[in-house]
Amino acid sequence: MSLIPAKPVLVGVNDAVERPSREEAMQAVRTLLAWAGDNPDREGLKDTPKRVVDAYAEWFEGYDADPAKELSRTFEDVQGYDDMVLLRDIEVESHCEHHMAPFLGKAYVAYLPTEKVVGISKIARVVEIYSKRLQTQETLTQEIANALESHLNPAGVAVLIDAEHQCMTTRGVHHRHVSTITTRFTGAFKDDQALVDRFLKLAKA
Repeated sequence: MSLIPAKPVLVGVNDAVERPSREEAMQAVRTLLAWAGDNPDREGLKDTPKRVVDAYAEWFEGYDADPAKELSRTFEDVQGYDDMVLLRDIEVESHCEHHMAPFLGKAYVAYLPTEKVVGISKIARVVEIYSKRLQTQETLTQEIANALESHLNPAGVAVLIDAEHQCMTTRGVHHRHVSTITTRFTGAFKDDQALVDRFLKLAKA
């Protein structure tokens, strides 16, 4: 018996992936509906597989987007500006990779430009791209910081995410209104506590 799988194993976003067809994905939803104890063929559920697959295409569109492309166009004519650039209250809508339950919150992202800046909408877009993948909040925080660090060559990056996880509020321990805060600091932010304190004060002002 051959031990080689018929299709590549899905083990990471950077590996080659052969995606199931749309029809296979809808059949998987039908299987889950039946496993939950309902009838996939009843009136209210007949179109549910289609709707779920459409929703997944939107929720996980980050797999088909490239953060590097968003950060590739920069501007050098900034008249020597080298102070903090901070975006507050960027919406985070992501899904926990352990239970595929949503976690929702806000991201606060800052960087210290050296020779170039990037359009502020591109930073929000980077947050969105990484959010629209199966994630842990810790990894999401790190990925955002790494992208800015790699493509903007800043003096430092600061990222804070504050989110509520429905895998904790609607299942398991059922603790509502508990938020999780993760941070990542690089460069000057990592070395200067006063700069971190300023970032935190402005982020939560």
